[in-house]
Amino acid sequence: MRFNFKTSFYRCFKKLSPFKQKLVLEAIDKLKVFYETRQLSLGLGLKNLRGNYWEIRLSLKDRVLFYLSEGNISFILVGNHDEIRRYLKSL
Repeated sequence: MRFNFKTSFYRCFKKLSPFKQKLVLEAIDKLKVFYETRQLSLGLGLKNLRGNYWEIRLSLKDRVLFYLSEGNISFILVGNHDEIRRYLKSL
């Protein structure tokens, strides 16, 4: 499994506080472990949103949106429910 980070993800990530950045990196690590071992980590909150678009939960409000294709995960953005929904509507 290959992991790619879109420019939009980096833009969102840089705006986060150091604490939230740490949460994002931990969630991505848990996702990597899931795809290596197929054991879902407690609290990851992996959810299919639409087609190949998925999210992982950072907290009650914050999410990481990614696109899953054959052997590739592209991280798109970090945001709250409204930002994720707005992005999906724009597709």
